[in-house]
Amino acid sequence: MQRDRAKMEKTKTEDNYQCERKLRVCVATCNRADYSKLAPIMFGIKTHPDEFELEVVVLGSHLIDDYGNTFRMIEQDDFDISSKLHTIVRGEDEAAMVESVGLALVKLPDVLQRLRPDILVVHGDRFDALALATAAALMNIRILHLEGGEVSGTIDDSIRHAISKLAHYHACCTRRAEQHLIAMCEDHSRILLAGCPSYDKLLSPNHRDDYMDIIKSWLGDQGQECDYIVALQHPVTTDIQHSIKIYGLMLDALLSFNKKTLILFPNIDAGSKEMVRVMRKKGIEQHPNFRAVKHIPFEQFIQLVSHAGCMIGNSSCGVREAGAFGTPVINLGSRQTGRETGENVLHVRDADTQNKIYHALELQFGKRYPGSKIYGDGNAVPRILKFLRTIDLNESLQKTFCFPTVKDCISQDIDHILETQSALAIDLGGTNLRVAIVSIRGKIVKKYTLPNPKNHKDRMQLILKMCADAMRDSVCLNCRILGVGVSTGGRVNYQEGVVLHSTKLIQEWSSVDLRTPISDELHLPVWVDNDGNCAALAERKFGHGKGLENFVTLITGTGIGGGIIHDNELIHGSTFCAAELGHIMVSLEGPECSCGSRGCIEAYASGMALQKEAKRLHDEDLLLVEGMDMKLTEPITAAHLINAARLGNCKADAVLNKASTALAVGIINILHMVNPTLVILSGILASYYQAPVQHIISERALISTQNIKIVTSELEEPALLGAASIVLDYATRRLY
Repeated sequence: MQRDRAKMEKTKTEDNYQCERKLRVCVATCNRADYSKLAPIMFGIKTHPDEFELEVVVLGSHLIDDYGNTFRMIEQDDFDISSKLHTIVRGEDEAAMVESVGLALVKLPDVLQRLRPDILVVHGDRFDALALATAAALMNIRILHLEGGEVSGTIDDSIRHAISKLAHYHACCTRRAEQHLIAMCEDHSRILLAGCPSYDKLLSPNHRDDYMDIIKSWLGDQGQECDYIVALQHPVTTDIQHSIKIYGLMLDALLSFNKKTLILFPNIDAGSKEMVRVMRKKGIEQHPNFRAVKHIPFEQFIQLVSHAGCMIGNSSCGVREAGAFGTPVINLGSRQTGRETGENVLHVRDADTQNKIYHALELQFGKRYPGSKIYGDGNAVPRILKFLRTIDLNESLQKTFCFPTVKDCISQDIDHILETQSALAIDLGGTNLRVAIVSIRGKIVKKYTLPNPKNHKDRMQLILKMCADAMRDSVCLNCRILGVGVSTGGRVNYQEGVVLHSTKLIQEWSSVDLRTPISDELHLPVWVDNDGNCAALAERKFGHGKGLENFVTLITGTGIGGGIIHDNELIHGSTFCAAELGHIMVSLEGPECSCGSRGCIEAYASGMALQKEAKRLHDEDLLLVEGMDMKLTEPITAAHLINAARLGNCKADAVLNKASTALAVGIINILHMVNPTLVILSGILASYYQAPVQHIISERALISTQNIKIVTSELEEPALLGAASIVLDYATRRLY
């Protein structure tokens, strides 16, 4: 009870602390434009020191001399700057913008770690702001994004929407922007329709009476109200060359128009350096009608805009703040396409000639329009402060999205989908050619078997025909074929899908590219491997090897083959002849093998070797014993030898004992070399060899390997299943 009471007191103390402590708000500003929107909020926070703790981070073009070192105006506004981050890589091109984002991401974590804000306030659509939002989101800092949901028709849209997706809260300016955020699946309860904070100053009743002094200080004594132009053009980073062209045409039109013009340098986006070069080439800075400046304090700038005869360019100020005063605006190009505007804006989207821009100046200069409050009513800051007070720091940081209700689709059960995923498997044997449709669970859905033609051309044509038939049938069987796997005897370059050297059983089958013709015909990926390797892969996916990292498979059939799985990988070897287990030599003077050597396991224990011995005994009348029923025309096979031994034929038994011993000695060598967990025997002779081989191992292998189990495969078609498993493992993204 005391522990529970203490826990309750601790929880109560923590809750009281959360209620009493100030909300630590970090405002990050990157340039002169966003500071004009953030400053009113910063002043509002500063006037409530009992509720909020303000931290200011300055980065981006604020700290660059060419752009006016505008961080000084923040200090002049009596804000303590917590951190100044030099994040701009000069160059004013696309690469420099990317490098600037990267540099900001490198520097921001230390600052955010030190300040530990409860919420970070980010404005707009600049690349610097994207770096801020990315860093804060990854560091689990809540983000309030200003002016999200707007559309301007450039790369800024993508950046703005990306910041919105990272942000936890939104303070937007217009009803349409709010609807856009809702359409982007943002939580409606976290969206505040506040208006633009800069409008709080624009629409303030405390108008400055010294506006004429401001005009004359920037334009000289000849500057008169409504008789000058404010020009501000920024590059469009998705079409820099076109931006430069429009900029040159605008300057030519302004020169011809012959009015006093206050022109601001473009921002630091890619292309700005070239635009400045154009301005200097035309002599704008020395022209008596022009005053070119890098920065104007916002309070003075809005006075200049409000009393201008016209504003021209593509700044957002023209379609936003200028509307509050009814100042006529000429918007050039595509940078603000999609923005909500008042009737004061004349768009010249295709500003392809000087005359077109000049004509727009004639239409707009000197007009006055009614003021517009599309972007705010002058009360944004009180709304935002109230919104900040409602943020619950105990609420989960994980964003939830409000996806629209969609009509339920007709779905299928996953097991049904998996059952229908299938592979086409081909087994190229010495006698028969087999093709099968194999499901992902290892079920042979349908199998096709035909005699293997003797020459290359007929064999290839038959493979393609059987595959085409299987593909046609797969549609009716509701099987989706993911690819084709081919199992074949001999040495195979599995990387290229080429049979390098085949067995003597398959004629005219060396240096044959199997992958290309099958893939070209069926338009499916094709994998090719040795039949022994395929048997090992079949066991790994469907048989005794499932879940084992190390095991060996031996095929005991017409020949002896196999595959080795080591550390869950199939071993191919440097020249693709690893795991030729049938050609492990167990005697220097043994019988001749089909490979040309002597004493191989295959020369003792393969079906062909046993058949050869059975024929020898039969020719010497030493095979048949009492109880054996054999027709005169019946061909002699290994089965007759095994049957004779079971009926007491000592000669047959001696042959089989020698074969079992040879196979067991070969397996012991394998155990001592690769030390597998399990040995799996497959093929028609597996069931006969299993017991004697296990016995010989227990007597003759090292003690450390004597207990390794020898088991017989339970797979009906290991070659086909192995070929299919290559396809299915790739299709389900398992490494092969």
